[in-house]
Amino acid sequence: MTIMTISRTDQDIQAAVLDELTFEPRVRPHEIGVTVTEGVVTLTGRIDSYARKWAAERAAHRVPRVRAVANDLTVQIGTAAERPDPDIATAVDHSLEWDAFVPVDLIDVSVSHGWVTLHGDVEWEYQRRAAERAVARLTGVRGVSNGLSVRPSVRADGHLLAERIVDALARNQATEAEQITVRVHGDTVLLGGLVHSIPERAEVERTVWSAPGVREVQNHVAVAPVLR
Repeated sequence: MTIMTISRTDQDIQAAVLDELTFEPRVRPHEIGVTVTEGVVTLTGRIDSYARKWAAERAAHRVPRVRAVANDLTVQIGTAAERPDPDIATAVDHSLEWDAFVPVDLIDVSVSHGWVTLHGDVEWEYQRRAAERAVARLTGVRGVSNGLSVRPSVRADGHLLAERIVDALARNQATEAEQITVRVHGDTVLLGGLVHSIPERAEVERTVWSAPGVREVQNHVAVAPVLR
């Protein structure tokens, strides 16, 4: 018989995630189970909206020493919150239209059983993410598949692009630029190195996406939390 044990560090992370979920007003912590194995957090349970699922995942990411989050929460929408697919599609269109960062004319939307899929090309990654955020918080949405592709209007110069990214990382006080390696192949950026938290890793990627001409970012930066 195999006996599973949990380390003291994992117990501390589990307690911190539970505290963060309690502090997050958009979720109901009593609905969410939290397990931790070697710094990897797994969220389980049933919740009533995709927005709460997204908020719970973001809350877990904010906890120091978390290496990754497996979001196994199931969205189970109550009768009062259910919406027909045509109504959801209409709400999605309106939400995208009202978001100043979303080029709505470049995006196609399909909805099946409450699951929204986005198709099309946008120029910037922030537009891709803004579109998903606008949809994720709508009532009746069970999930979102973001099939938007980033297609920059400018052609990247590999050497110049690498220099711009390195300079931008050096300016960013939220990251330790000397720990990050940057390689550029055409309009694709490959990242390596180490950071101390998931938010720091995400900030590195966000900074890279801000460089003009980037079509793809392959983020291989590892998370090595500082042990206290």
